[in-house]
Amino acid sequence: MEALLTTLADWKPFNAIVVGDFMLDQQLYGNANRLSPDAPVPVLHVTKQENQPGGAANLCLDLHAMHGKVMAIGVVGQDQDSKILTDALNDQGVDAESIINDPSRPTTVKRNLIGLAQGRHAQKMFRVDFESSEPIDQSIVDQLLKQFDAHLADADFVCIEDYNKGVCTPALCQEIIKRAKLAGKPVYVDPAPIKDYSKYAGATAITPNRTEGELASSLDNKSDDRAIAHDLRTQNDFETVVLTLDKHGALLERGDLDEAVSIPTQARSVYDVTGAGDMMLAGLAAARANGLGWVDSVRLANAAAGLEVEIFGVAPIPIEKIHHELLMLNAGSRGKLRTLNEAIVMTKASKNSGQSVVFTNGCFDIIHAGHISLLQRAAALGDVLIVAMNDDHSVRRLKGPTRPVNDQENRARVLGALECVDAVVLFHDQTPITLIEGIKPDVLVKGGDYSVETVVGAEFVIASGGRVELLSLVDGLSSTSTIEKMKQS
Repeated sequence: MEALLTTLADWKPFNAIVVGDFMLDQQLYGNANRLSPDAPVPVLHVTKQENQPGGAANLCLDLHAMHGKVMAIGVVGQDQDSKILTDALNDQGVDAESIINDPSRPTTVKRNLIGLAQGRHAQKMFRVDFESSEPIDQSIVDQLLKQFDAHLADADFVCIEDYNKGVCTPALCQEIIKRAKLAGKPVYVDPAPIKDYSKYAGATAITPNRTEGELASSLDNKSDDRAIAHDLRTQNDFETVVLTLDKHGALLERGDLDEAVSIPTQARSVYDVTGAGDMMLAGLAAARANGLGWVDSVRLANAAAGLEVEIFGVAPIPIEKIHHELLMLNAGSRGKLRTLNEAIVMTKASKNSGQSVVFTNGCFDIIHAGHISLLQRAAALGDVLIVAMNDDHSVRRLKGPTRPVNDQENRARVLGALECVDAVVLFHDQTPITLIEGIKPDVLVKGGDYSVETVVGAEFVIASGGRVELLSLVDGLSSTSTIEKMKQS
């Protein structure tokens, strides 16, 4: 895990080519509070429509969220939906100039009807598909390969995202794999749910889920995951098979391993599995492009896919959020205690998710109601509260040789047990300015016994676009007064 976290702390951008079935996901949201008078079906009163890139287009956005420069190569129709799709990709930072318009087929559109009944959360009611699964003509294959050749030299890897909608023909897939291998570029495949994987033969890695792997396996007895993964790899000359197993993580099968490696994942309260396969492929390919080994790459991909299933619909997961997730999993017994680097990653992930970060600091030697009040009010000023806490040496410098009463590990554990606190960071210096400059909080909080001019870091936070909040203290409460009362007792 340490190699994985070190790589994530120094994550580098990459160039990717995505070839596959590009789709437009449409969501029609509304209220579904009544039945139709002419049939026993619910009526959806549409109040909002959203258009999102889907299929291979979603994979492009996932890679972009991981700091990838992505070239999209695929086929859409000559219709209004194609323009909506390509404009959305370009607007979100993906190069869609190599997507070809084919007037003989429609743009693939998945129209989801999503209802809200009795004030409860959104529920998908129905889906309407507009698509053609007819294989593309050879002339279109030739155009795609021309675009592929033009961009291959700049790519770090190639992804094939196959939804069995006619674009990923055997001829196209085999040419993509052959040309990429000649250029020394790895090819990662998210396969369609089909019985024959020969069209992907020779790919660097393939990422079927268990149901897909079982369908494509030539084994008579398909109860053994390891046997299925081994069979898929050897029958199709894959370098690697990553068989995904839902809540059980993934199975890594490679020719240079004595046996397949089971890589567990964090158990999730699954909300919507849509997009998890795209995210798995993106995480695996991006991790490999950053030099991670196969086991750590699957760990990262597992974490990315796990975060994806916890949201409704499909949304790219920023690499910072994945990093934060892995930091939390690695924290173990440390609870909410973080290093400065870990806190910086946490901050980036939060801000990339549109959240604001609040920062405050103190010794927090003996926690009392005044501390709780200040921390709760500080947390209410934003989305994430990071508390910087003086370590034992720093407290002794400030309070004298008899302090702290509680050592830094115990103080950090008590702070971390508070629901309003998201992270605790120790500091040794006389002031927390190094932490403030590294974390760059949106809101800097101190007690009302300070003025803005005397708050350490105030000038930096304000210059960075943040603000300083001074919160009133609870009269008569302090660690020092509590200690004095205990002595008198």
